[in-house]
This record gives sequence, C-alpha cells and structure tokens, in this order.
Amino acid sequence: FPVLADRAHQRAGLLSGGEQQMLAMGRALMAGPRLLLLDEPSLGLAPLMAARIAETVQEINAGGTSVMLVEQNAAIALRLASTAYVLDVGEVALSGPADELAASDEVRRRYLGVVDEDAAADADPAARTRRTLSRWSA
Repeated sequence: FPVLADRAHQRAGLLSGGEQQMLAMGRALMAGPRLLLLDEPSLGLAPLMAARIAETVQEINAGGTSVMLVEQNAAIALRLASTAYVLDVGEVALSGPADELAASDEVRRRYLGVVDEDAAADADPAARTRRTLSRWSA
C-alpha cells in the first residue's frame, strides 16, 4: 500500500475512507492469512477509490491469499470473484461461477441495473416471466 507510506505519521482516523480500508487490509495481511474476509470494502467510497480497493483485492488474491468478499456493489463483486453467491433477503438465491452470473440477463436486470432495451421491447410479458432463473421466485 504505497499510498499509506506517505501517511505513515498521520493518525488512522484522519485517513480517507479508502485509505482506512487499505490500512485495515494491511493490518490483516500482516498475520499472513491464507484467507482474507472482507465485508463491504467499497462501502461509502468514491468510485475511483472503490476501483483502487478492487485492484488491491485482486492483487492480494493473485499473491496466493484466498479472499471471501461480501459486497453490495454487485458489479465489483462479480468482476473480482471466481465463484459468487447472490443473497436475497438473507438467503442464497443463486450461486455459480461469477462470470456466468455476470452474463445472466436476470442477474444483470435485478442486481446490476442493466436492461437490454431492444430485447425488452421485442419480448412479450409472458415470455419475459418464463425466462427468469429457476432459483428465484418473482
């Protein structure tokens, strides 16, 4: 975390939100864990800082540390994960390879806010309800 080197003499409470997240991850990594649990690391961060945190998580994982990420920002979570679990009202609604979930029209519509306007205009309402993922009840 080179950014933190510049802030070595600054109190943790005076760091930005992203810097505080980096500090928390750094402290956890000092123990040399095989698994790092992260709960909402992008919460409350500006998009640029959230992207930096995501890059850091990727680097940690590439370095051999497994990462379990709980993240409300589905776009970030699906980009970082190899396997994903989608929770709906506290229960696992769907699970599988993250790239497959990210490519799913239903996941994109429900959690990523992506709507294929052309497909939506062409599809009749009955066809749209039949194409929902089997683990969900609408």
